[in-house]
Amino acid sequence: MCKAPIRRPPDVRGSAVTASRDDVKGLDRQSMAARLARDIPEGWYCNLGLGLPTLIPDHIPAGREVVFHSENGVLGMGPVPAKDRVDTWLVNATKQNITLVKGASLFHHADSFGMIRGGHLDLCVLGAYEVAENGDIANWATSQNDAVPAVGGAMDLSAGSKRLWVLMEHTTKDGQSRLVKACKYPLTAAGVVKRVYTNLAVLDVTAEGFAVLDMAPGVTFDALQARTEAKLRLA
Repeated sequence: MCKAPIRRPPDVRGSAVTASRDDVKGLDRQSMAARLARDIPEGWYCNLGLGLPTLIPDHIPAGREVVFHSENGVLGMGPVPAKDRVDTWLVNATKQNITLVKGASLFHHADSFGMIRGGHLDLCVLGAYEVAENGDIANWATSQNDAVPAVGGAMDLSAGSKRLWVLMEHTTKDGQSRLVKACKYPLTAAGVVKRVYTNLAVLDVTAEGFAVLDMAPGVTFDALQARTEAKLRLA
């Protein structure tokens, strides 16, 4: 099983940034998606979760083939369609309109989950509320008492994909760390996250906890640790 290469392209330094209340800067949403997209190797089959991960197809480097899967029965999703090119019959699992690349295929929902549960996806990228230092992920509910639980296919994707990466903001709107010692919210899956991309850093999940691979422009290790509940180390 090949390991995705770590890339630190020079144009990341020129990416748009957003400032937090204490003026620590981080990548904006599009730049976060672009940072992750650069690390997906040629030829991988990849499923994308709700929210931020849906921005990734627009940032795959030109000439690189990555095949995007949607659990409602699509293999070969392309970028978001232009407003005047929307086909209302083509949607992903979240009912967002999509495009298809040459050679794309459509199939039954059950076949799609057979691909997921059969371990045929190289990568799944999900958003999350919390990721713990041991790789636990909580991404579907913020309380045991949520009125309408909606875990969707995230449990299958977390358990069935060869590797799981998370793309999320480093902290909540009120400054609470999303990278934690132990998840406080109901788990989606235990010990499955391999890597986390945030607006502040890229981190691998290891047996020793979070290892920092890369940091956004202007972010220091001390500033990153100050915004992270879990203990960090440099890779």
